[in-house]
Amino acid sequence: MSINIHVNFTNYGSALQTWALHRAINSLGEHEGGAPKWQAVLVDYCPDCLLGKDPLNPMEYMWDADEDSRRQCELSLPAIRENAEKFDDFYHNSLVCTKGSYTSENFDSIVVDDGIDAFVCGSDTIFSPEEFGGFEDGYYANYPCMKGRSVAYAPSFGDPHFKERDWLALDCRLSNFLAVGLREDLMVPYVRENTRVPVQRVVDPTLLLTASDYSSITAPVQEEGDYLLLYSRRYNADMEAYADRFAKEHGWKVVEISLRAENVSKHRMFYEAGVEEFLSLVKHARFLVTNSFHGMIFGYHFKTPFYAFCREQANSKISECLDLMGLSDRFVVDPSLLTGSPLAVDWEGASNLIAAARRDSLKFLDMELDLLANAVGNA
Repeated sequence: MSINIHVNFTNYGSALQTWALHRAINSLGEHEGGAPKWQAVLVDYCPDCLLGKDPLNPMEYMWDADEDSRRQCELSLPAIRENAEKFDDFYHNSLVCTKGSYTSENFDSIVVDDGIDAFVCGSDTIFSPEEFGGFEDGYYANYPCMKGRSVAYAPSFGDPHFKERDWLALDCRLSNFLAVGLREDLMVPYVRENTRVPVQRVVDPTLLLTASDYSSITAPVQEEGDYLLLYSRRYNADMEAYADRFAKEHGWKVVEISLRAENVSKHRMFYEAGVEEFLSLVKHARFLVTNSFHGMIFGYHFKTPFYAFCREQANSKISECLDLMGLSDRFVVDPSLLTGSPLAVDWEGASNLIAAARRDSLKFLDMELDLLANAVGNA
């Protein structure tokens, strides 16, 4: 249960964390001899707040409602539509999905119609009330068929701003879970204090795997020659200026994934890239400039030197993950304050830190799956 198929704008991170968690769950569920204990299934679920939103025509529900952002989005529509088709193919060809599509109106029928026994809610900002206009029932296991048969793996609260009345509602929804693994430390103390279940900080699902695990879904080289990849989840003029300056200093071209369509005059625009192509673009870049949490993670996976620029509503998750990697010097608030060599990254140190966190997180996820198996077996 996560943000994936039904969105206003597609998101590589949403797709890849879904694929990674799907793969990790199945790998932890193998008996001796290879027989599976369970099959992970992606629930085709649309929260009420996303009903009617169309990734082929996303302008009506854009984050940035100013005239220039809308114009850039309209100019990008051909790439947006090609990209959306590729994402749809990825979800339905690279993962096992439910046969039915579910909303709040029919969710409890999933047990009979699709034979779903238990639920893993996560990852990404599914616990953020700001993102969904409140505590979203599917992501908080608040449908009757989910209560007592659900765990949370790596959900995030984002940068939460709770009102006084929110805390009681949050406590009630947290009680639906048998265990809660949170992606960031920020809310771990509160959740531990207000639940009676195992609670731990865990890594994002994309970090449960290693770079080699992504080889089967990484496309061949997409762009010949040396290039800097500029991947922008939200427009940042300072980030773009830094990318242009750094690429020029090294004689590289700039490949850009963003909705800044007017940059076609100076960059190779690549918003149409599907998930597999995105991985290839990160892997083969000489340098990555991004304000994307998952862009940063795949820079780490492929040992592509990167800078992660700050972004509203994403700073906590970006900075915490960089701290976990021991790469806090990769976080950029003001590019004029950067020191040292951008290309010098302690990959070995980062890999050692992530390997330890991965082991702990897989152990916690394995425990969660055992809790679910016991709950189903005792029902």
